[in-house]
Amino acid sequence: MIRKLLQRVFKPKKKVAGASSSLQKHGRRAHGIDRHKISSAALKTTEGLQKAGFDAYIVGGAVRDLMLGKIPKDFDIATNATPEQVRQVFRRARIIGRRFKIVHVLFGAETIEVTTFRGSHLADEGDAQVAESGRILRDNVFGSMQEDAERRDFSINALYYDPKTEEVWDYHHGVPDIKSRVLRVIGHADTRYREDPVRMLRAVRLSAKLGMKIDPASETPIPKLADLLQDVPPSRMFDEMLKLFLSGHAMESAAALRKHGLHHGVLPLLDVVLEQPMGERFVSLALKNTDDRVLQDKPVSPSFLFATLLWHEVLASWQKYQAQGMKSLPALIEAMHEISDIQAEKLAIPKRYSIAMKEIWGLQPRFEQRAGQRPFRLIENERYRAGYDFLLLRCESGELPMELAEWWDAFSHADTETRNRMLQPDADPKKRRRRRKKPTGPASSTPEPAA
Repeated sequence: MIRKLLQRVFKPKKKVAGASSSLQKHGRRAHGIDRHKISSAALKTTEGLQKAGFDAYIVGGAVRDLMLGKIPKDFDIATNATPEQVRQVFRRARIIGRRFKIVHVLFGAETIEVTTFRGSHLADEGDAQVAESGRILRDNVFGSMQEDAERRDFSINALYYDPKTEEVWDYHHGVPDIKSRVLRVIGHADTRYREDPVRMLRAVRLSAKLGMKIDPASETPIPKLADLLQDVPPSRMFDEMLKLFLSGHAMESAAALRKHGLHHGVLPLLDVVLEQPMGERFVSLALKNTDDRVLQDKPVSPSFLFATLLWHEVLASWQKYQAQGMKSLPALIEAMHEISDIQAEKLAIPKRYSIAMKEIWGLQPRFEQRAGQRPFRLIENERYRAGYDFLLLRCESGELPMELAEWWDAFSHADTETRNRMLQPDADPKKRRRRRKKPTGPASSTPEPAA
């Protein structure tokens, strides 16, 4: 009964403003795609499916990026072949997915994702489920190429490129939108955001990454629908936020999140940080550092990124517990657990990242210990470099004196003799251990060997 009601409420009408599905085919002169920039694995996949008698197109972000003169990192294929039929065409292929089954076709180290054309999730047939809010829970429904285009989020992502004819098939004005740098939701934005609230985050990310302006009709509903993100599974939120902050445009993305009211409830602890001058400077430095590394194709650690985003709430909690009389290290451990638990309610940071994140935080008090053997032990720690980079951000933001970071940089590059001279006197030297008295009695308790 609920499903039938939702079909009547959310099912788009045949003619919808902004959702025109009149097909336009654009030749190479119009789209400008250089076939030589396409992955050979993607070309082999489309060719294999077409030779087997199926339709097959490179689709989505890869087509968009090729038109923008960028080299795509991933290539997705859309086809009218079912997952089982795709698997029969390729020797190295496996079916994955629950919400919607897809096929991974393997060519050496490269994986090509092949998706069957999707149909309407509101159709009577097929395996689909919709929540009362309108969010799609499951949509194993196959359809035509036109229906597949209508299911995609933005017009610039609903483009299909046929390597054989070198034509781009465009149902929703995507090619002109790319040329105009406009990001437009397909269909009624309100309905499409309710179907999948993560689309609002994607709109922010793509507009920042591609330098596009969100179409007014697509932008207006976002602030009032932001609360729908509360119903998105925390693990999925983490994946989307990771894409956003590792896009190479994290600074612009963070600003856009705030502008559209999407940061509340996503990174709830970041809300407070960005209102503090020192906290905002710290996060800004961290995001700029991340952007620089991404744009230079250097590796970026998600653990380090989220450690920076949550640090100032950990710091505030740490100071709170110390004020209550707890010693420094136990207070920090308590603060780390508290903040991690609060954040996990909205954004599920995988354990492999959260453990490393806590290790980076846990090293921070040790950087203030510059006497005895402790500095030598610290620089041998496997997390030393990440811990030092984190310390450097703290110093650059004004939380700690810059002299501390400079001391550790010099200490890590110095020889042993210089390091010994750099050590500071121990302000609270430990009492010398008393030597244990030797036991009285025979000089040796070892029994004499038998005669």
